[in-house]
Amino acid sequence: MTRRLSPAERLASAEKDLLLDRLTEQSEWSLFLVEHAVFQFGLANDTFSANSLRDVLPELSHGFLGAAINSLRTAGVIEHTGRVVPSTLDSTHGHRISVWRLSVKGRVIAEQRRTRAQQARKPAA
Repeated sequence: MTRRLSPAERLASAEKDLLLDRLTEQSEWSLFLVEHAVFQFGLANDTFSANSLRDVLPELSHGFLGAAINSLRTAGVIEHTGRVVPSTLDSTHGHRISVWRLSVKGRVIAEQRRTRAQQARKPAA
C-alpha cells in the first residue's frame, strides 16, 4: 500500500517538476544555440572538429557540443570527413575526435537562408 503525500510534499513535488521543466527548456534552447553556432562555423570553415569549436564557444556551451554535433550529423546537415584528430581537451587524454564538414544538405539549407534574407531586404515594388 502506498502512502498518501502530505500537502507540503505535493507542493514540493510540483515545485521540483516546474524546476525540471525550466531546466529542460533552457537546455533545449542552449542546445539550439550551440547547433546554430556549429552550423555557422561549418559555413565559415571547410572542416572543423570539437577542438576548433571549443576555442570559439563560451565554456558553458561545451557540455552541449557533442549533442549538437550528433544532432546535426543525424539530420544530415554535417558529415564526417573520414579524418580524426587528437582532442586538445586535457580530460580526454588525446582521445581521437572526428573532423566534420557541411554536407550538401547543409549547404542547401544555407543557400535557402541566404535567398530568404535577400528577399526580405528587397523593398516592395
